[in-house]
Amino acid sequence: MLARRGLLAAVLIVGTARRATAQDASDLRAPAALRGRLAERIARAPARAVGLYYHHLDGPDSILIGANLRFHAASTMKVPVMIQLFRDADAGLLRLDDSLPVHASFPSLVDGSPFSVGKEDDSDSTLYQRIGRGASLRELLELMITRSSNLATNILIERVGAARAQGSARSLGAWSIQVLRGVEDGPAYRAGLNNTTTARDLGALLLAIARGRAAGGAACDSMLAILGRQEFNEGIPAGVPPGTRVAHKTGWIGEVVYHDAAIVYPSTGGSYVLVVLTGGIKEDSVAHNLVADLSRLVYAAAASRP
Repeated sequence: MLARRGLLAAVLIVGTARRATAQDASDLRAPAALRGRLAERIARAPARAVGLYYHHLDGPDSILIGANLRFHAASTMKVPVMIQLFRDADAGLLRLDDSLPVHASFPSLVDGSPFSVGKEDDSDSTLYQRIGRGASLRELLELMITRSSNLATNILIERVGAARAQGSARSLGAWSIQVLRGVEDGPAYRAGLNNTTTARDLGALLLAIARGRAAGGAACDSMLAILGRQEFNEGIPAGVPPGTRVAHKTGWIGEVVYHDAAIVYPSTGGSYVLVVLTGGIKEDSVAHNLVADLSRLVYAAAASRP
């Protein structure tokens, strides 16, 4: 998650897909007042780009603001990896209690040359103490999502394959997401071979999990429980009342991107998906505050629905 300082040179924000304009322009079902408040707050942010996707689980209304802008996915790409693991478990291709060897060297997507991940650039250091031993898929999943372990992610991608995770994600409606490789692959980064996503892509995946379509029903419940144990809560959870259930995944590369993608369950009912992707904000606290403010506006509107 915490990229090497030499890899912070560029933010990957590709132009809006051709169909994005039509989707944003046809967003006639969105509450106009809420959309205006969100757009106004985004306009005040010192960001190169912001993508927002909001969808209420109990109705057709949605808000798309830059929802098809493409960003470096950072650690949000760990959501499709998680989905693939649970789909494989449902299919009997693996068991979550199976053990995998813990190692820190991996082949680059570019030429197969080895690269290493290290605890100095990882948001979790505990798994490095187990190099040379084994860890269960279940343990690795937990670390990948709740602590955003890069080491756990790369071990799991070796097991299921990046291309398969991308294929499953696209079959669930994340039609443009790219899951090409593990994290900290410096040669691939410099070659422009990056995992990318849009707010709409991540929204589609979270909707599929929330509605029990991403895998079997029990698997989706397990995914929601893991997402609910996320330890980095400076974004969307900071904008909702304490105690509100939030199942979410963050992702960041310092000064490049900060993202949060969540399913929020207000105590009054009216659950919803909210995804906010940001690019080019220099200070972490500014990015966190922007996402929290947008979350606060959406929560107020969603919780007040009849």
